[in-house]
This record gives sequence, structure tokens and C-alpha cells, in this order.
Amino acid sequence: MIGLNFTPSRTMALDRLTHFAPLAGRHYETGRNTDAGPDHANSVSYLSPYVRHRIITEHEIIAEVLRHHRLPVAEKFVQEVLWRTYWKGWMEMRPSVWRRFLNERDRHRTTFHDHHAIACAEKGQTGIEGFDDWARELVETGYLHNHARMWFASIWIFTLRLPWALGADFFLRHLLDADAASNTLSWRWVAGLQTVGKTYLATTENIAKFTNGRFAPKGLATEAISLTEPAVEPAGDLRQPTRHDPSQPSLLLVTHEDMHPESIFSSAYDFRSVLVAADDALLWGDRARQFATKGATEMTTRAAAHFDCPTHSITALDAETLVTSAHAAGVRQIIAPYAPVGPVADAIADLALVLAQQGITVVTIRREWDSRFWPNAKKGFFNFKERMPQLLSESGL
Repeated sequence: MIGLNFTPSRTMALDRLTHFAPLAGRHYETGRNTDAGPDHANSVSYLSPYVRHRIITEHEIIAEVLRHHRLPVAEKFVQEVLWRTYWKGWMEMRPSVWRRFLNERDRHRTTFHDHHAIACAEKGQTGIEGFDDWARELVETGYLHNHARMWFASIWIFTLRLPWALGADFFLRHLLDADAASNTLSWRWVAGLQTVGKTYLATTENIAKFTNGRFAPKGLATEAISLTEPAVEPAGDLRQPTRHDPSQPSLLLVTHEDMHPESIFSSAYDFRSVLVAADDALLWGDRARQFATKGATEMTTRAAAHFDCPTHSITALDAETLVTSAHAAGVRQIIAPYAPVGPVADAIADLALVLAQQGITVVTIRREWDSRFWPNAKKGFFNFKERMPQLLSESGL
């Protein structure tokens, strides 16, 4: 099945995009909500693990799709790509929501009393048709159809009455495409926290319709009462880029957050060495680690050819390794693609403070795509969507 063969290579991502782009119009729009199962053809692109790690970029995906379709025809798919951009921008301007999730997850790990219920839910042993199948499918494949994710989250929260943060953590530990913003904020949306008071309720009828009758679970919650929390802070300003001199000899640091640096850095940059970090500690689940590690191996070969300098893969993103590598390359500046809110961003920020004491500057470079789209994520997606045609035009699309 093409959808579940997630080989972490740029060649595979581009082949998949080429295959899907002609289908990104009416075919996608009419079939995108149907989950026929992992062993049957679905209308979705299966590009999410690749764009999550930016093995392939949002710009590349939309450009190829718009080569085949006018925007109004492919609008549903383009919107789906931009949801990930929107979530990242929204979280960038409200980073406390990520910390709030981590605190709530850790609190429930310690205090939630029904460990058996959590174990049954994660193992697919609740007796709820569909839900149990999706739990096992997620663990076995690292992937779930987007509609199944919504059904699963709704049943977890409103039927099983389990803490939403532990459900979000379950997805983080198994999805190949989970990132801090998209995963956290999607679970919050289902729970009625993201758009305050607006919940998502999974129903037997909807599941039966959009699984082609595969599942028709009984006993689901008939009401989805919104969860509550203290008000979220207003949107703040985006982090400002660090001033730097591109022509200064530098070490390029690549992480699993952005594995296509070739499309960020021009020939104006003087890279003397490239480090590709595949740090297991900065990923949640085994499948995501394996995907990123294999992707980093391929990235190392590409980077060496593109930047024409020594390229090395490292398994631990720590100060000692970076200092040693910088000294070996004869540089005092480390440049990395910008990492959005999440573990990698936290790690780089901490490392920058330590390395500054060694006279080494760490600079993160944000993509033009993010700098253009993220400031428009201060409000809801509707406002973001209204700006979409203009922003795409400004991006050359």
C-alpha cells in the first residue's frame, strides 16, 4: 500500500508528491474524509511525515499542486497543508500553551488513578469498535487518517473520559508526523479548549458513513461538554531573528525539524562544516526516531554534496559536541534552520547560552514561508484562510 510505506527520503517524498498532485483537486475534496483503512486506497496524500520534518517543504507541495489545478479547485488540499503552518504560527505567538500541555501531561501521569483504563485505550482493548482498531493501527504503522484522529480523540475525551493531555501524549509517542503545535492544538480543539466552547463529537453515524461501514461503534458519548481552563494569553510577538554575518565562516547545524537546508541558505553563506543531529532525546516515539534517524543519514549525503564541505551525523545535541565541532571547523558561528516551539527549540536556546560563554554564537534562520504566514495566525483559522490567496501570491504561487 503506497500510503503506509514511509521511507524517509527526499526522493520518496518527491515521488509521492508527483503521484498525488494530479489528484489534489476534486478527487481529494470528495474523498478526503473517508478512511477506508490502512489496506485500502484513500484519497489523502500521505505526505505529512515528510512535510513535518521538512524533508519536503510546504512551498514545494503547493507549487506542484497548483501546476495541475487552479487554487479554487485544490483549495481544500492547500488549506490542509496550511493548517500545519497555521498551528505553528499560532503556537509561536503563545508558547505558554506548549508548556501548559507538558505540565498537564506530567501532572496526569502522576495523579490520574485509572492506569488500567489508559493501558486498555493505548493497547486497543476497550471493546469500542473502531477506536481499538485505530489504537493498534497507530502503534503498528505510525500513522492515522486525519478523520480517524478526530474520532479517536473525541472518544478518548468524551466517551472514555480520559485526560486529553495523555491522549495527546499517546499520539506524540507514535505518530511519524506529530509536532508540538499541530498535535497539541488539534487535541485542544476536539476538547473545546482551542476554540473555547467548540468541541468535536464523534458519532456512530458519522464513523459508519466515512469508514464505508467498516465500523459502527455503540455506546459513544451523546454529548461533548467543553473542557475548561484559565484563559490563554493574547498573542505575543514572534521571536526576532539574530543579527549575523552570512559571509562569516560558520558551522551549519541541521535537526529533524527542518531537513532541507538547501532551500534556505544561499551561496552567500560560508559553511565550513555541516552537523546533522539525529538526537533521540528530542523525539517522542520509536517510529519517529527511526524515521528521523534514517532521514538524517540521507540528509548527510545530500548536504555534503550541496554545501561541498565536511558533513557529519551526530546522535546527541550537546554543548561539548558543538564546541568541539566548531573548533575543528575553525569557526565561531553556528547557524541552524529555525526550530518552532518544541523540544528542539528549547534545546537550541539552552545551548546558545552555554556556547556564548565559549565565544561561539548560535544563529537560527527562519524560512521566508514562516515569516510571511505566521504573523497571520494571531486569530482563528478563518481569518488566516481569508488571507491565504494573497499570501500564496506573495510567495510566488
